[in-house]
Amino acid sequence: MRALFFALILVLLVNCRSIDLYERTVDMPKHAWKSDFTPRFDFEIKDTLALYEASLVLRHTDGYRFNNIWLEVQVETPDSLYSFRTEKKLGDNEKGWLGTGLNDVFEHRISLNPELASAGISFRKSGTYTFRLTQLMREDPLPNILQAGIRIERKR
Repeated sequence: MRALFFALILVLLVNCRSIDLYERTVDMPKHAWKSDFTPRFDFEIKDTLALYEASLVLRHTDGYRFNNIWLEVQVETPDSLYSFRTEKKLGDNEKGWLGTGLNDVFEHRISLNPELASAGISFRKSGTYTFRLTQLMREDPLPNILQAGIRIERKR
């Protein structure tokens, strides 16, 4: 039995591959996102031949009162600074929340690639990239937002 356990562990270790992924979220103080609170996310791009998927990660409670969120996304590349505004749909009056949920917390992973492409942003230069997120909703602070973040994943 003990040999079987060690064999299973060895198989798992051999089959594990590193995932080319950056994901970081920031907790919102008091679960409310103030418009002057701008989370910052820094990550390094080394492989400039790969394709990347950039996503917004957002977690909120069921008490969030809107079906969308407006954001300003600022992206600093190794040689430029870009900024764009975007509206991301989080829910639908008929279908409910579009993200995944557990109890009363919902998580959304929403692609930013269409906006990045429109702004001319690609990950073709090695170096540090910085994303900053600002909420642009009329309600300030924006209640029931638990976390916001960025996920960058290398496509295979």
